[in-house]
Amino acid sequence: MPNADPPAQQQPTTSPPTQNQEQRRLAQEKKDERYVWWYLAYFLFGIHLVAFVMIYAVTHAK
Repeated sequence: MPNADPPAQQQPTTSPPTQNQEQRRLAQEKKDERYVWWYLAYFLFGIHLVAFVMIYAVTHAK
């Protein structure tokens, strides 16, 4: 069979994402982005809290 291609050379065909898959992906992306904003908010709050405690400690040191 000289005309037969070996399986390694055949490329798998991928179908384009359906509308439902795209909607689910966008919903998950929106949810993940919301979590990122919450993590950023908690991080910035914590950094400021630590900074205020350090300022208080430096200004009230004897």
